[in-house]
Amino acid sequence: MSHPIPRPSSTTATLLLLCPFDLLASLAMDLYLPALPRVTTDLSATTAQIQASLTLYLVLIGAGQLLFGPWSDRIGRRPVLLGGGMVYALASLMLALSTHIDGFLFWRVIQALGASACLVAVFAGVRDLYGDQPQAQRLYAQLAALLVLVPALGPLLGAVLTAAAGWPVLFLVLAAAMALALTRAARHWPETRPATAAHPGRLWTPLRHRHFWAYLWAYSAAMGAFFLFFSTSPWLLMERHGLPPWQFSLLFASVALVMASVAWRRGRQRHTPPLHRTARWAMVWLASGGALLLVSEYAYPKQWLGLMLPMWWIAVGIAMASSVALHGALQQLDHMAGTATAVFFCLGGALIGATSSALLQLLPTHSHWPLALYCLLWPLLCLALLRDPH
Repeated sequence: MSHPIPRPSSTTATLLLLCPFDLLASLAMDLYLPALPRVTTDLSATTAQIQASLTLYLVLIGAGQLLFGPWSDRIGRRPVLLGGGMVYALASLMLALSTHIDGFLFWRVIQALGASACLVAVFAGVRDLYGDQPQAQRLYAQLAALLVLVPALGPLLGAVLTAAAGWPVLFLVLAAAMALALTRAARHWPETRPATAAHPGRLWTPLRHRHFWAYLWAYSAAMGAFFLFFSTSPWLLMERHGLPPWQFSLLFASVALVMASVAWRRGRQRHTPPLHRTARWAMVWLASGGALLLVSEYAYPKQWLGLMLPMWWIAVGIAMASSVALHGALQQLDHMAGTATAVFFCLGGALIGATSSALLQLLPTHSHWPLALYCLLWPLLCLALLRDPH
């Protein structure tokens, strides 16, 4: 007779079990960026085809959650997490063995779907275990802290591995790491889905809650600011200010490190402030950082610190918002945490993509204007919703 798997004994145990799934889902996007030229040559692919492998992964890791979120509410978090992990590991192995671009793109799609299943099960599982308790806020903050390190460290790790053993080893590493995470989760991660999730609401049910929109807006404000910095910083730092690539890489990594350190510190706090208060302060940090960017655009146009000093300030606001946004959005939605998580990340990604793309089209990318206006306007709108998020 089999015995139920006991729940993790502490938040640290939960973090150690779940963070590999979170990290590997994101690492598959950034790890092989330095290897793109080699992949293009070895698979006889075009630049557009290789770019599609990035775009497909980014789109499907969000859209796939709309499928797996409701599934996790109906059949449970554990089968979605373990099933998604197995799909991810298999796809990563097949990517390493690919010899033609068509097969590579196919397995890239499968890998993204596996990653999306893992992500939605991880975040819904945290909500299942801890609900509105302070431990949930700490765990979300710690997961956010680890996650923001991926864009900073992933390409560096990918460059080292590619130089040492070629690009296929990148996907072998991802497959092996996921296999290890699955082995531990299969032994130690229980089913966490509450009984009330057996009959979840529809995909649009979370959109009827004002607080869901408020925290979704806060998440979009924060992560959109980081996305715009990601998009414009190469032009600003290397072309406008003439910095060498190594210095650009260090400065970019420094922003991620600020975000990670702030989020990790919040995750270690014994007494966490109310969610809406943290979200409001985060918006204030973002808006004031946007104002500083506008000032520096005119006062210090030839100084790279004119970009980096406000960006380090903005990074604090990004970390604060990302540590509370999902936790706040899932309030009153415990019966459909998987579905609500999926809608949150998918709609948030769409809002970020649409708004940032419009700003990049309308404003010069060699200036502070796109990032400054985003950091000014988006948080001000968010503050209006956060006056009374419930």
